[in-house]
Amino acid sequence: MPIRLPSLRNGVMFAGLAGFALMPVFTGVTGQPYILDITMRMMCLAIAAVSLNLILGFGGMISFGHAAFIGIGAYAVGIPAYYGEYSGFLQIPLAVGVSALFALITGAICLRTRGVYFIMITLAFGQMVFFTFVSIEEYGGDDGLVIDTKSEFAGLIDIEEPLALYYLILVCLVAALYLVKRIVASRFGRVIQGSKSNDDRMQAIGFNTFRYRLTCYVIAGALCGLAGALLGNFTGFISPDMIDWTRSGELIFMVVLGGAGSLFGPVLGTVVFLVLEELLSALTIYWQIIFGPVLILVVLFGRGGIDGLLSRLANAQR
Repeated sequence: MPIRLPSLRNGVMFAGLAGFALMPVFTGVTGQPYILDITMRMMCLAIAAVSLNLILGFGGMISFGHAAFIGIGAYAVGIPAYYGEYSGFLQIPLAVGVSALFALITGAICLRTRGVYFIMITLAFGQMVFFTFVSIEEYGGDDGLVIDTKSEFAGLIDIEEPLALYYLILVCLVAALYLVKRIVASRFGRVIQGSKSNDDRMQAIGFNTFRYRLTCYVIAGALCGLAGALLGNFTGFISPDMIDWTRSGELIFMVVLGGAGSLFGPVLGTVVFLVLEELLSALTIYWQIIFGPVLILVVLFGRGGIDGLLSRLANAQR
């Protein structure tokens, strides 16, 4: 019986989420806890990639400054902790709120441009954040800042326990996917996608696409700020390197590798990206020389990324 495309995609998504959910069992049986750490990093970056996909894949907004929101979210955990404030009920809303505010201010400027100009302005804003944190010696400058105690939630959940933090990140990933799915399927999401295809036509029929795109940009920034807060709690160390434009480039590769404009593609792209990084770096210190051409080949010949491959497999069985 032919496999329908939605069933294949949904099957891969549910299998992937089930794999994340059962990973602690696997690492417990095999006695390889480091795999759990890698998976937590994957899920944190997957949330960031899902947020980027909202504006890049569905909205056509190519941002080279998206990693700035990761850094803002991480420092929103680290700076209060530096002053002895560990409440997650303060840190997490602060990470989301400051990221959303930064996205609102910068987006109001960036979204008045298109194409390469938009790319360059987002890059400029991202580097402004990078150099700001490099210059603040009070919080470690370019040496970074250690988070000695993870966020506390008044005894409701203790994320000092690795499993508690793991499942908190997983819940946030599932929530992010659900949010993006609802946004894309809504009238708001259809306007965003229509603006990507033909912005002039959408304006001609009465939609203020600037407001829609700005709102989408703010949502993506807030979601990425949450990813940064989770990543800061996981690593226990934050530095300006998290904000550098190369990190934004990696997020773009994750989205493109998995399939821009698909729901679960960015998660798959993040997993494959980080697995390749781990495997190649274990083989040679010059792993980037191998990794770079692999990514180039995917972009040139793997249209639609992993999601596109699933589409072709589904069509081949019809």
